[in-house]
Amino acid sequence: MTQTTDLTALIQAQSRQLSAQLSTLRERNFPPSSMKSFRRIAPAEAAKLLGVSESRVRQTASDHDLGEAHNARRTYSVEDVAALRRRLASGARSAERYIPARKDGEHLQVVTVMNFKGGSAKTTTSAHLAQYLALRGYRVLAVDLDPQASLTALFGIHSVADLSSGDTVYGAIRYDSERRDMASLVRPTYLPGLSLAPGGLELMEFEHETPRALSRQGDGGVALFARLAEAIRSVEADFDIVIVDCPPQLGYLGLSALVAATSVLVTVHPGMLDVMSMSQFLAMTGDLLSVIADALPDGARPTYDWQRYLLTRFEPNDGPQQQVAAFLRTLFAEHVLKNATLKSTAISDAGLTNQTIYEVDRTQFTRSTYDRAVEAVDAVNREIEELVLNAWGRR
Repeated sequence: MTQTTDLTALIQAQSRQLSAQLSTLRERNFPPSSMKSFRRIAPAEAAKLLGVSESRVRQTASDHDLGEAHNARRTYSVEDVAALRRRLASGARSAERYIPARKDGEHLQVVTVMNFKGGSAKTTTSAHLAQYLALRGYRVLAVDLDPQASLTALFGIHSVADLSSGDTVYGAIRYDSERRDMASLVRPTYLPGLSLAPGGLELMEFEHETPRALSRQGDGGVALFARLAEAIRSVEADFDIVIVDCPPQLGYLGLSALVAATSVLVTVHPGMLDVMSMSQFLAMTGDLLSVIADALPDGARPTYDWQRYLLTRFEPNDGPQQQVAAFLRTLFAEHVLKNATLKSTAISDAGLTNQTIYEVDRTQFTRSTYDRAVEAVDAVNREIEELVLNAWGRR
């Protein structure tokens, strides 16, 4: 007799098993009494972040009793580095050198990171970019628009255990009377200057509710896609740069992110299947944006400072990847970032422990492996930072 499987019951049981095991693992690695924190920073790294000499760092830290000595070696917390930045800025002719916050007339930068193919390193890119900018003195808001909430988890928040209904970005864009102010959802992270608007499974409700909301709108309901833009605009006074991590599909959440964006970063793995998928993504995105732009009034139509492609998990010695990279650079020219995120065991291993390459201790890897990964990630983020500064009219 042939056995049949009750797929519903099987999936529900497996879901409960997996959830229980993940909760156990989380409590073992991150007990309720603990909070995720950033590693301590050596003087040389602090000097690099602040753009001054090591001796200047040591002298300023000594003057203001910052840092701690461990085994005759002084290190600094990220809070110490932030305090050093403020001290240096207070005595400088140009505070902008140390605190590069946007000035009057410089509009909020909203960088949407997207591609509807999974595995293109959107979340890893978003996390590294947000941390890089915060470590350099910008006020950064990371918006997790992915129902899978990987970015939220990477920043130490469990979307099920730590968040209640309405605590995610969904709370600021929902259609019912439970809609909340964006400011009430934003929470600080363990990195000074970096805040998070969490993601979670309830964001899927936006995908389900939007078609019904559209059917109720006499004007076609296109303005509904501006809900995320409105939510971000309500907190723009508190931030310089917003990084939006999109879900791996082009749904209503992704379209809302495009309407909110001032800049778009498309991550792509340099493989032919990924490029073919990106071709479909671009065709769909172009058509949908055209419909939205035509329906919105002139003042509400999205305008973009820049759009770029970022090659991710790139292996320079891989011949086929080199060919695909060259193909994209020939086709899109300056729209492909000059730097690529390299495939790295250091980045992969950091992810296994829910960390970024900036958070892990370099002693966990060989120096060359760690330095190569950090240099590649820094180069990408520095190039994006330059695009932001250019959009502000700075050199």
